[in-house]
Amino acid sequence: MEIRVQEDRFDPGAELNAFSATVSGAGAVVSFTGVVRDVDGGLVAMEIEHYPGMTTKAIAGIADEAARRWSLADVLVIHRYGHLAPGENIMMVATASRHRADAFAAAEYLMDYLKSRAPFWKKEVTRDGADWVAARDEDEDALTRW
Repeated sequence: MEIRVQEDRFDPGAELNAFSATVSGAGAVVSFTGVVRDVDGGLVAMEIEHYPGMTTKAIAGIADEAARRWSLADVLVIHRYGHLAPGENIMMVATASRHRADAFAAAEYLMDYLKSRAPFWKKEVTRDGADWVAARDEDEDALTRW
């Protein structure tokens, strides 16, 4: 299991190839890459803050729970912080398992829980100013299926 919280950009293709090359006994590898989106054309940047030890520990706990729930060969979570422009990669999840159902379910679980439970604080910077991103009801509701 690898958890990385970093400011540096990452190449999802290279990360997926490296992850896949180290997994043995897996019949499925699933990945998801989140991108900073500009919904209405006014986003200048997303600024993400965190507490380093706390964030890594929280994400590791979420990944450990995924490994307990599904039969996984390995897990990779990368999440960025700092000043990110629209279109930049913000996070990546990769899961590997013997069967695709476990890999898909675990990846979705990780994405849902990272969105709602990983301790990151996000500020949207627009041409008109900056606002902290509030928790959304639909993100919390997504957790009820787990």
